[in-house]
Amino acid sequence: MASYDLKPAPSPDGDAASNATFGSVMNRRQFLRYGFNATTGVLAASLGVLGFASILLPPGGGSGGDLAVKFWAKGREDTAWYGAKHLQSMTKSDFVAEAAASSTGTSGASGVWNGVPVVVMYVDHSTNAGSPVTNGKARFQTMEGYDETGKYVGHFDDMADVDPRLFPNDDLIMVFGRCTHLCCIPGWQLVSNSFTDDTWTPGGGDDGGTKLFCICHSSRFDPTALELNVNRNRANGATFTYAGIRRAGGPAPVGLPVIPIQLNGDTIEGITDYTDWLTYCD
Repeated sequence: MASYDLKPAPSPDGDAASNATFGSVMNRRQFLRYGFNATTGVLAASLGVLGFASILLPPGGGSGGDLAVKFWAKGREDTAWYGAKHLQSMTKSDFVAEAAASSTGTSGASGVWNGVPVVVMYVDHSTNAGSPVTNGKARFQTMEGYDETGKYVGHFDDMADVDPRLFPNDDLIMVFGRCTHLCCIPGWQLVSNSFTDDTWTPGGGDDGGTKLFCICHSSRFDPTALELNVNRNRANGATFTYAGIRRAGGPAPVGLPVIPIQLNGDTIEGITDYTDWLTYCD
């Protein structure tokens, strides 16, 4: 049985061991069992966003291999641009084509990866990063992070300098699709409001659109605002520092953790090194 080496997330002061919440190795059965336990608790509140078919999805079922990210397009998502791609492997070209019709150069989709819900977003950072932020073209911003009490945690670059894969790879970013409020499942432009409009402003604030939006309690997250933050393992209370996207508004206390990705040809795959960051919904 394959095993995944888990890297403890380094804290801002460089003490990686102090933030470890899992053991050093998690095998595939443990990872899939975690995905099942983490998700079933909110199915009743999230019908149409995730279901048992994704939880029990057998690894390696698609052409992208075990680590491929699949589109999830059942319920509210079936009218989204990826509605006909349910359980197909995500490709970068899918997102690039959809972003071409966006005024901000962005696109996003709900997905499932090794049994856990995720949201994948494309931001045309490589084109837009050198342009004025006043033109409304989205790009990734790295910034300082603060915990739910307002205590300074550190800068996103502190962790990305240790592991550059944490910075969005190939203009793509994937986050764990569980809200840090009550573990509901936010979506990308699945409802229409001022937070989900095809507009973008810099700074990671709550103005402008291009936000992930959780329909359960209206938490908002800015996928272009990259920061450090702190959360805790719900099972044992151990805290961990993680790289994530900023909470822009609503009742969520902190932002969502990044799951680094890699491309296998055109297929988007998740990297399993930081699954300990997902335990706030364990």
